[in-house]
Amino acid sequence: MDESYTIDSLINNIKKYLDKDTSLVEDAYKFSLKYFDDIEIKEILETANILTIVYADIETITASLLYKLLSKDKEIEKELNKNFPNEIIRIVNGAYKLDKIIYSTENEYLVEYYKKIIVGMTEDVRVIMINLASRVTLMRNIKNKPKDEAKRIAKESLEIVAPIAHHLGIYKLKSELEDLSLKVLKPDVYYDIVEKLNSTKKERDNLINKMTLEVKELLDSHSINYEIKGRSKSIYSIYNKLDKGRKFNDIYDLFALRIMVNDESTCYLVLGLIHSKFKPIPKRFKDFIAMPKSNGYQSLHTTVFGVENTLFEIQIRTFLMNEVAENGLAAHWSYKENRTADNLSSTDKKLEFFKTVIDNYQNKVDTNNIMLEMKDTKMHGNIYVFTPKGDVFELPYGSTPIDFAYKVHTKVGEQMVGAVVNNKIVPLNYVLEDNDVVKINTSKSSTGPKLSWLKIAKLNQTKNKIKAYFQKERKEEIIKYGEEGLDKYLRKKHLIKKDLLSLENIKIILKELKCKDLNELYLNLGNNKYSPKTVVDLIYKEDSPKINKKDDKYKNNTDINVSGIDNVKVNIASCCLPLPGDEIVGFITKSNGITIHRKECSNVINSDRLVDVKWLKNPKNKYLTKIRIYTNSNTSTLTEIINKLSNIGLVINNVITNFIDLKYNYVLTFKVASNLELDNIYKTLLKLSYVVDVERVIK
Repeated sequence: MDESYTIDSLINNIKKYLDKDTSLVEDAYKFSLKYFDDIEIKEILETANILTIVYADIETITASLLYKLLSKDKEIEKELNKNFPNEIIRIVNGAYKLDKIIYSTENEYLVEYYKKIIVGMTEDVRVIMINLASRVTLMRNIKNKPKDEAKRIAKESLEIVAPIAHHLGIYKLKSELEDLSLKVLKPDVYYDIVEKLNSTKKERDNLINKMTLEVKELLDSHSINYEIKGRSKSIYSIYNKLDKGRKFNDIYDLFALRIMVNDESTCYLVLGLIHSKFKPIPKRFKDFIAMPKSNGYQSLHTTVFGVENTLFEIQIRTFLMNEVAENGLAAHWSYKENRTADNLSSTDKKLEFFKTVIDNYQNKVDTNNIMLEMKDTKMHGNIYVFTPKGDVFELPYGSTPIDFAYKVHTKVGEQMVGAVVNNKIVPLNYVLEDNDVVKINTSKSSTGPKLSWLKIAKLNQTKNKIKAYFQKERKEEIIKYGEEGLDKYLRKKHLIKKDLLSLENIKIILKELKCKDLNELYLNLGNNKYSPKTVVDLIYKEDSPKINKKDDKYKNNTDINVSGIDNVKVNIASCCLPLPGDEIVGFITKSNGITIHRKECSNVINSDRLVDVKWLKNPKNKYLTKIRIYTNSNTSTLTEIINKLSNIGLVINNVITNFIDLKYNYVLTFKVASNLELDNIYKTLLKLSYVVDVERVIK
């Protein structure tokens, strides 16, 4: 085992920042030793040590040593409950559930992951801290993975996990994930940057030392209490600048200092002293203290001509701001029992991004570009603009007044009729700049957003809100159109609406047409899914249509006897896919003959439109069926499964592959002669070592 990841080193790291009893951590380690092998022990110790970097508490570190045990055996959970406090168990369960989410850049998984983020933040932020630390451990040991799998993991880490760390303000983990991902995805670029950094290290160190001495002399002469550090730029951030066409020697913030002081007023005092001695570059000054980033980051940034006329980026912040900048939520989160209005407000800001993604998804709005928006924000940064009252809003570069209006509030965007920037009327396609003061003119009589705004807006969340507006408006129009169509038909037939739509009749109509309420009924009428006549006939005509026994239009070509009737159209229900050998019933449809269902099918239970049917003694046809195969394998076994079934003469019509909880599962469609034949197929599949269960798929 790597000596740097021992229980002793972990305890020592905890004691560097916590003066608390560590017996819980030691107990968790001893408990894990009973179930984990050496490699797994190394990994959980590494994750726990990463958590000490962001000053996690005893409970978080204890849970990090235990939560992966839940994937070993369900019985272990009972042992955990006996041996550890409820608070630890809550974190363990939360971390385990979050860890089971499938990482994917596909939107449905992305949204599901962000839902878990919000739940985790609401219940206990420590769940997410464990998840991020665990991902860093995975990336540090990525060389042990096959090349293709390593690239997939690195891509997920870069596009999903690192942005989560960024939005939560945990920069230490964010930067490491980005660098490690680049190392896997673009190794040539990564090592080229490393080589250039190494070749210039001596020169850079000398310049930073000289600049540090001059700044120290300046601050000492004014009796300021401070701490000063040289700051290294991450390899990934250098790559981003090179990728935009910059030359390595032109990246000025390779030379950087960070100054920490006691309070905000001293930050501005230090800034003034620095500018009095070193000439600043005006456009490179950023005040993130007065205008914090959305994830809570605060600091003063300035770029000056330092020693030997070299450009230096200098960051000035308080010690607390530095903790927040380095460790994000871990630096100032009051855990569940000590939550205050202030840190709740801070947390709400951090969650805004994730809530936006989920809102878009739940409103059925296209989220295909959400990853592009995340990348664009990372690549090009943000601007800070003001309302006339001085409220500040963070927006990506390229944003317009439309984006600003919707950022303030959706209603402001929908009622916008114009924009004023810095006391001048501007067109809606005006590109906002840093420090602009923006006033949005609104009117309650506004006709709403215009479709042309979709081409002007920068943010995808703005575009999605505009699309949602039109979808909602269109839906209301269709509902109104559907209701008017029904009213018109009732007048034509001299029928009274309140009689048709009595409480009792409404229940019948909604049940038969599978609508949840009248609005859905009208929506389906407006969309021509069914006609007003269909609705009226449900109440004012016989419920069960009669079958014309003399109708020779249809010949029953199935293996089913319908109460002695030969000439009737017979269909096999697609919901339950009955097979010879199953108990069946016939359901009399209004226009499509008789549909055959399994007797226990939920779609026909208690129906008054059933007719007796039965299978012929010697069925001649084969019938479609579906099965789901559960495996315990994390590698595809589909080829072997299909070969096995082909050897017994089975022809597969369709295959759907799912990857759930890191295991491959398959849904197969094929035809068989009876349920007995299907039972034999089950037995064949269950002989395969990796198949844990097989079940019939019934909707």
